[in-house]
Amino acid sequence: MEKFNQFEAKTTDAIRHLPDILNAEQKENLKKHKYDNEGITLLDPCMQKYWNWLVEFFPLWIAPNLLTITGLVTHISASILLMILTNGAKEECTRWMYFLTGLGLFFYQSLDAIDGKQARRTKSATPLGELFDHGCDSVSTVFITVACCCALQLGVYPWLMFWCCMLSYIAFYCAHWQTYVSGKLRFGKLDCTEATLAFIGVYMISTISPSFWANKVPFISVEYRVIVGILMLGSTVWSSANNIYTALSPGISGRKTPSGTSVMVPAWSLIVFIVLTLVAAYYSKAHILELHTALFLICYGLVFSKITNRLIVAHMSKSAFNTWDSIFIGAITVCINQLFGFSFGEHIFLWGCLIFNVYDLLRYDAKVCQELCDAFDVYCFRVKPLSTTRNSQSH
Repeated sequence: MEKFNQFEAKTTDAIRHLPDILNAEQKENLKKHKYDNEGITLLDPCMQKYWNWLVEFFPLWIAPNLLTITGLVTHISASILLMILTNGAKEECTRWMYFLTGLGLFFYQSLDAIDGKQARRTKSATPLGELFDHGCDSVSTVFITVACCCALQLGVYPWLMFWCCMLSYIAFYCAHWQTYVSGKLRFGKLDCTEATLAFIGVYMISTISPSFWANKVPFISVEYRVIVGILMLGSTVWSSANNIYTALSPGISGRKTPSGTSVMVPAWSLIVFIVLTLVAAYYSKAHILELHTALFLICYGLVFSKITNRLIVAHMSKSAFNTWDSIFIGAITVCINQLFGFSFGEHIFLWGCLIFNVYDLLRYDAKVCQELCDAFDVYCFRVKPLSTTRNSQSH
């Protein structure tokens, strides 16, 4: 325990020496932030009973963010193993792997749903919890979508898998774009809860019959995996369109965000992300999308996660959103290597871009969490004793 505390102290000290991300005004606005949402999904009333029952099993010394990160790590680990065993969504794998991935996703959904309830039980609710929750969701969206495509063996149609994943990223970003503009996160009747359970259903079907998705629908001779892909495309386009309409209505001209900037500002980062991803996929001479589909979509999915995290911070701190992001550097480097035909292999560049993206995302998230922990005088993964918190606030 003493060694762990020493490691934690050294890690925190190292993060504190990184350049600051939030200014004093942003921290002050974050302290005033209140979570606001609207809408109840179709299955939420049923799932709430399960979540209320589940949270009672966790002792009060377990921090809410610890639940979230435990679920996320479990889900990501299972998803990565599935990607490896399916050769990047191109082959079948053992049935137990599909079941394990579905179980990991259900485990993450359960812990992610009860972190707020645990925060209220432990009286440790702060805006850091909301930020941490949504940040984890942005990362999980990448792995949920790519892993589900692996269960469908959708990698045999790389461009269909590309657009299924890309439009899922875009839909999540647009949901937080309209939240940045309106100040309220809106849920539809069919939303994240239903989508997650649908993905778990895909894993369970693959567990029973891994080859099921390659069968064709009678009379129309279209594979079941293609049908599922089309449904994914349709649902994400519908979700994105609704959120963009909400963000831009009653018109682009003159509409401002709470920070005083144009409602169109978040669109530019999204456009840069889409362009960089399309250029890398379309102009690749080594066909990196076709040969390394899952790796490509994870690599560029982390770019989406980073810009989405920054958008969430901008919303909660009521601050301006900057179009440029350092995580674009890796993607730009890949494009330069392709367009100018340097001698470096595109596959090597893609791995280099992935490593850089992981570092840049973790650096940003760790620094923001550390700054907010200091600002709120709380721990990220531990519950601070209530008496200690009260004493510190009284001085």
